[in-house]
Amino acid sequence: MGGWTSRRSCKRRPPLTTAWRQEASLWTDLQASDLIWTITDTAWILNILCSFLEPWTSGACVFIHLLPKFDPLAILQVLSSYPINNMVGAPIVYRMLVQQDLSSYKFPHLQSCFSGGEALLPGTLASWRAQTGLDIREFYGQTETGLTCRVSKTMKVKPGCLGTAIPHYDVQVIDDQGHILPPGVEGDLGIRVKPNRPIGIFSGYVDNPEKTAANIRGDFWLMGDRAIKDQDGYFQFMGRADDIINSSGHRIGPGEVENALMEHPAVVETAVISSPDPIRGEVVKAFVVLAPEFLSHDPEQLTRELQQHVKSVTAPYKYPRKVRALAPPA
Repeated sequence: MGGWTSRRSCKRRPPLTTAWRQEASLWTDLQASDLIWTITDTAWILNILCSFLEPWTSGACVFIHLLPKFDPLAILQVLSSYPINNMVGAPIVYRMLVQQDLSSYKFPHLQSCFSGGEALLPGTLASWRAQTGLDIREFYGQTETGLTCRVSKTMKVKPGCLGTAIPHYDVQVIDDQGHILPPGVEGDLGIRVKPNRPIGIFSGYVDNPEKTAANIRGDFWLMGDRAIKDQDGYFQFMGRADDIINSSGHRIGPGEVENALMEHPAVVETAVISSPDPIRGEVVKAFVVLAPEFLSHDPEQLTRELQQHVKSVTAPYKYPRKVRALAPPA
């Protein structure tokens, strides 16, 4: 079941709507003639942003389709059949789509693709771009902060990057003392909230001032993520701060290892975690879902191949010392 919502004219925008419209113009830049489809769970903030606030403030149409369960073939058929020109989904949506035979489908209306909620793997972007001719533009934020960083329609897409901060936020990478780090150095991602708290960020956790205070370091609100800022102001997501694996004193972000593994043709999906180790304290453990054509390979040989691959594309100490291969779900 598919359909469009209707739009109603309004002679004067309320102040909140005007403020949101100004922010939206720096991100999706939806127009009244656009049709946007957000492929997410309705309870997720991304659905509120892209199925309500963004189109509401621009007068654009929202496409709604009943999907009892995730079905990549149904999504491809819908994109081929309706004049949807803006699409939003988590990276896993695109990962599932590029695993299909996209040569059998045409998307004559699709112009802009957006993604958020987790890191978009460079390999997914490259595959989608090669098969559709379209980029995927990342965005980043939290329930507490709203939209924080984005790659707008006018910005260059850099694989693995979240884009730049929206104008009314001063987003920086900071050290353990709250000092701003130079470009190219990994640290904690934060939004400046002192001396003035910017519009758009929440005031604090209800009845929990201690938790609110614990998330402030120096002049910055901590996003809970690790990142690197480049010379152009683009942020590269390195992983959750509480997910960092400390192996023999080396700080290892699971996301970087996952990205490296996903570049190998044997890997369809992967998840990297910390595993206890009596000598190193923690080691990297990877769960990998294998592509069907690799299921018959010798497990030990394939494990060594995956480990060597990670060593070749990132720092050697980050390779997964433990690998558990899984068959794809039936």
